[in-house]
Amino acid sequence: MRVFTPNEVATGTESKYLGVLVAAKYARELNSLPRDAMPLGEEKKLTTRSLEALTSGQIEFRLVKRRRKDEGPIGRE
Repeated sequence: MRVFTPNEVATGTESKYLGVLVAAKYARELNSLPRDAMPLGEEKKLTTRSLEALTSGQIEFRLVKRRRKDEGPIGRE
């Protein structure tokens, strides 16, 4: 098992918390792939693979501002 320090996780992101969120989202994406799409010999856990991808700069992401619930379409109340 590889240990990732908070500084490693925060390197490519704004903070360690954002890094963990991005890695978790990527791990969920990896989990949704079919098992036969995974390369053979990859016995690492998905969280380890996603943290490795994040710390090596392989994951590109962007932040999208969420709409508030009270902000409906224009013209509706």
